[in-house]
Amino acid sequence: MTGPVVITGAGSGIGRALALVYAEPGRPILLLGRRQKPLDVTAEQARSRGAVVSAISVDVCNAQALDGIARDFSATFGNISIVIANAGISHGTLALERADRPVFAEIITTNLLGMDNTCTAFLPYLTLDSRIAGIASVAGFRGLPGAAAYSASKAGVIAYLESLRLELKNRGTKVSCISPGYIATPMTAENHYPMPWLMDPDKAAQKIRRAIDRGQAWLVVPWQMALVGMILRHLPDFIYDRIFTGVAGKARKVK
Repeated sequence: MTGPVVITGAGSGIGRALALVYAEPGRPILLLGRRQKPLDVTAEQARSRGAVVSAISVDVCNAQALDGIARDFSATFGNISIVIANAGISHGTLALERADRPVFAEIITTNLLGMDNTCTAFLPYLTLDSRIAGIASVAGFRGLPGAAAYSASKAGVIAYLESLRLELKNRGTKVSCISPGYIATPMTAENHYPMPWLMDPDKAAQKIRRAIDRGQAWLVVPWQMALVGMILRHLPDFIYDRIFTGVAGKARKVK
């Protein structure tokens, strides 16, 4: 597919890697993210590969702003081929810490509602043979201690994308749910626990692009995490509890 591409969370990590893997001579790419300076870095790198790049700072929680951006971008570059809803945040949360309530709400709003804001903003301007991809996580397969908000948000993303896939099937738009394991990004750099099969983001982006272009419904990267995820989803609760009770969770935003 060679038409315009939209990527949220494009200032770093998987979003930046995907922007570069889609950057081709003459291809319009819209990069969205909360911070302009990192977006500009991604934009410069993508332009060096010949892409026609627009970089706009926006919070995916702002549905009205996304609606306007989608309208303006499509008016300039025509119907959009690919939308990648990648924007997301990750912090640890604890039920016993009431101070974590705002953090919990922020994670759910950004990761889940932000994805719906993105998809619904750009959907009216997609080509009939288009692609929507959402970045979920293996953390959405089961609840993880100290990560209730993140796990819940990504479980919601997985279900949301499945619903969207069925809803848009007859329209010709193919929806992909991408569930990364540990990818070497600024987000995972904050994790203070072992991260098996840590994957280079550029390598992950290549695999993700192939899945999106094929219209693949489901992808877990790296492949080892797909096997682990399948086991975890079918593991009896008493075994799962014994393994994961007391396991160190994500760092909290509120100290």
